[in-house]
Amino acid sequence: MTFSVDIEIILKEYSISKKSIIAVVHRYLEKIIVRPNSIINDFEKEEHSILHKDVKSIIVGDIPYYNKSFLDFSSLEINWFVYNLDTYGPVMQTETDGDDGEMVICTQLSLPSISLVNLWENLYYDNNIKQNLLRYAQTMVEFSDKGVDSNIISCNRVILLHGPPGTGKTSLCKALAQKLTIRMSERFSSGILIEINSHSLFSKWFSESGKLVNKMFTKIKEVIENTNILVCVLIDEVESLAHARNQCSSGSEPSDSIRVVNALLTQIDQIKRHSNVLILATSNMTDTIDLAFVDRADIKQYLGNPSAAAIYKVYHSCINELIKAQIIKEQVVEPIEHLKSEDDRQSNAVLCQDTKQLLVLCEKSVGLSGRSLRKIPFLAHALFLKQSLVSLSEFLSAMEKAVEKEHAERLHFVAYEKS
Repeated sequence: MTFSVDIEIILKEYSISKKSIIAVVHRYLEKIIVRPNSIINDFEKEEHSILHKDVKSIIVGDIPYYNKSFLDFSSLEINWFVYNLDTYGPVMQTETDGDDGEMVICTQLSLPSISLVNLWENLYYDNNIKQNLLRYAQTMVEFSDKGVDSNIISCNRVILLHGPPGTGKTSLCKALAQKLTIRMSERFSSGILIEINSHSLFSKWFSESGKLVNKMFTKIKEVIENTNILVCVLIDEVESLAHARNQCSSGSEPSDSIRVVNALLTQIDQIKRHSNVLILATSNMTDTIDLAFVDRADIKQYLGNPSAAAIYKVYHSCINELIKAQIIKEQVVEPIEHLKSEDDRQSNAVLCQDTKQLLVLCEKSVGLSGRSLRKIPFLAHALFLKQSLVSLSEFLSAMEKAVEKEHAERLHFVAYEKS
């Protein structure tokens, strides 16, 4: 089986040709140890002057089912992507709301954006969810570009991510939009992420909400007209706009909620014919989403709380960041790929005490969301440490106390719900 790896080169500026910088980076990577799903951004000025001058960072993609801890470039096919980042932040799109002035109905972010850099690499899920979503989205664009009749093979260009709060649904949508823009750079010159402000689209004036939805999609269609731009539309908490119509109040006139759902579904049906648009939706409350919207979603992906293995990856990245910041004393922390099976553990002789401690911590952290996990190191330092620079063992002990506190605090909320 032939494996391939995606390698991204983020330039500081376009002062060197893509062909030249690829050659320089290729020679550099062959001389060092490179892991899958890693980021390289420290280049010695004297030894690697071109990299230091022109390259912001190198991102090495993940390789599903690759059984080596380090890349063997002699046996890999390399897909190169060279680009620079848009440094502007999101631009707000407003709409006049009667006498109340203007309200933000959506924001636009040019891609690839500096605000989303490395987000994809720092999201960890089981079962190759990220790679599958990337492939799903690429297939949607490919089918449209090649003229596949959507009346024969249905494709509505909608992805729905659902699951409990804090599992990274919104972050994954944004990271996916960024990664698609990069990976499809030969097809699209750039990308735009349009994030809809669902709550602002409900006007206090009767029947105005449906009109606002139509106005917003009219603006989106204006952007879509440029077929060289990949347009990703993010609808966070989609149940706000696509609330189940059978749960809305009944009457001779449709309620404002029903008007909004009808407007949203109509607009989705209209823009799906464009090959450069993708709708990304998230929800914590799937039982309240209108079934017509759910049925239009080509992909419905559940995101649950991370397993112990995924937690290890989250903590591993956090610990390395704190070592870099000189909050934890320098220490080599083994990646999870070295610890996948009992055979690997036995062949590695005896695991160091810190690694064993980290594995135990991960088991104790099962049940926490990804959002909560990334707060644990902060809480550990704030509540259970009295000095800035500590050993890894000391920090892991503090993290264990923070995890125990988080579990204990959550029990109070369960008690409130039952009372």
